[in-house]
Amino acid sequence: MERLTEIAFRLPRTPESAAFLGQLRTLLAGVAYAESVRAPGGAVERLTLTPPRPSGARPLTIFELADTPTPAVAFDTGPYLGVEGDVLPDVLPTVDLAELTRRLAGHVRRVDHTGVNLPGRTTSPEQWRDLLLALASTSTLYRYPTGEEWPFILPSTPDELRGNIRDFVVGREPRFELVYEEWRTRTEWQFALWTDLTRAELELLFPEPEGITFPGLDEIFRVVPVNHPWWPEVSIRFDLCYRIEGGPTDWETGEWLVTAGGRIR
Repeated sequence: MERLTEIAFRLPRTPESAAFLGQLRTLLAGVAYAESVRAPGGAVERLTLTPPRPSGARPLTIFELADTPTPAVAFDTGPYLGVEGDVLPDVLPTVDLAELTRRLAGHVRRVDHTGVNLPGRTTSPEQWRDLLLALASTSTLYRYPTGEEWPFILPSTPDELRGNIRDFVVGREPRFELVYEEWRTRTEWQFALWTDLTRAELELLFPEPEGITFPGLDEIFRVVPVNHPWWPEVSIRFDLCYRIEGGPTDWETGEWLVTAGGRIR
């Protein structure tokens, strides 16, 4: 069985992209499983997130400079999610990544998931189904339990890919989320980070309109859209998860997705 081993966020090889990638590396400096490769001049060329548990779990999540004209997400088993230009009106984010990094310094502990939200304007229902089938055949892909089109890839071992995930541990991250939204007008990248901050603290750091919440998810994370060099082709947001008190949840271990959502095959 072919196995998905890498999901790569590819950035055009420009000074602006290099600056963005460098800021992202600084933001994730406290994440133990984030490792970077630098060019001879010292700039970050590649940032890799390796799932810490279980041993040998894949896919890796990678951010890298590449010879691509626009931002894109590539899977090493074939699927490729490019970005199509879109000049429809939208609300510009007000926070630069450098400023988000400054405010969160020392408070980011883990990466819960990365993801891509695909617009119905450029992705047909048939293309969406084909993408899910391609990923389901090469990775452990699970439905979102409440029925939304928000499937998640969980990192897994070769045995788990052939069978199923039964070992529920903290450290099976970062996950990768795909979202299909017919109303959306542009592709969006989302990066969900575990912080050691409370909801009240994050609200003070990112008051409206810099930070917002989504109905039904407001008790879990605060959303901060960021400025970046590739607007308006793609939008980028950071979902900043509040500090969790007590033991690990069934979300952190992946158990909820596996047992309540079920695998897509």
